[in-house]
Amino acid sequence: MADASSQTGRTLIDADRPGRLAEFWSYFRENRGAVIGLYVFTAFLLTAIFAPLLAPYDPSQQFREATLQPPVWQDGGTWAFPLGTDAVGRDMLSRLIFGARFSFFVGIVVVVVAATGGILIGLIAGFAPKWLDTLIMRLMDIILAFPSLLLALVLVAILGPTLLNAMIAIALVLQPHYVRLTRASVLSERAKDYVTSARVAGAGRVRMMFVTVLPNCLSPIIVQAALSFSTAILDAAALGFLGMGAQPPTPEWGTMLADAREFVLRAWWVVTFPGIAILVTVLAINLMGDGLRDALDPKLKRS
Repeated sequence: MADASSQTGRTLIDADRPGRLAEFWSYFRENRGAVIGLYVFTAFLLTAIFAPLLAPYDPSQQFREATLQPPVWQDGGTWAFPLGTDAVGRDMLSRLIFGARFSFFVGIVVVVVAATGGILIGLIAGFAPKWLDTLIMRLMDIILAFPSLLLALVLVAILGPTLLNAMIAIALVLQPHYVRLTRASVLSERAKDYVTSARVAGAGRVRMMFVTVLPNCLSPIIVQAALSFSTAILDAAALGFLGMGAQPPTPEWGTMLADAREFVLRAWWVVTFPGIAILVTVLAINLMGDGLRDALDPKLKRS
């Protein structure tokens, strides 16, 4: 009988899932900026996935006879290099396309590492005794007291200037945000009746944390993950620009900006196009994050 009731409950949940997705999309698409951001994000994501097929050249290939070639619409430009070339004759379009792959890789790795560690620590803090909760949160406050980019620079200086170390540093810097958000959500959910019912029914501490409470805390965490994705791309570009992230000849947008600093006045395209790529990507992700917040936060939903 219990098995039949459990099966019926699962069937009702599965039947309700398409309705929830439809409701989510109906709220999400009301924010036109979020929809545009989603389309732009998808375009950049597909560009990153299919970079070897879309790029006309290898990003490290040098054409010494065409150094600092201007874009095709400017005098001296050619369709062989639609967006021009850099100081050593590498195709800007190819490097921008492959740069999307590096930027999205950084964003995904940083968000996964930061969210996983932050959610776990936040759950522990939310269920821990008061002394341990206080210790964890004061440690998070200390980390948040430092400027994020400065702390990331210090960590990269200790670990060494590589793209992997930059991702580790950015993930550690972003982790306290997930800890605080998860802990606040856990404390809010623990006071509700369904948690009390699960406790009375004999649910263990681990089951309470990961099965009962965590699924109901995911909405704000998903929004935070979307915003952290753009922050990770910005921080990685900043570290690359400062020479503490990806190292040349890696076609990472921040590193491309660093390589082009001395050519700002006589070859505007080597600086402008990587900057525009960073701007558009981060703006699209932020717009999409706003739409996620509107769609997932029940307080913002109109009846």
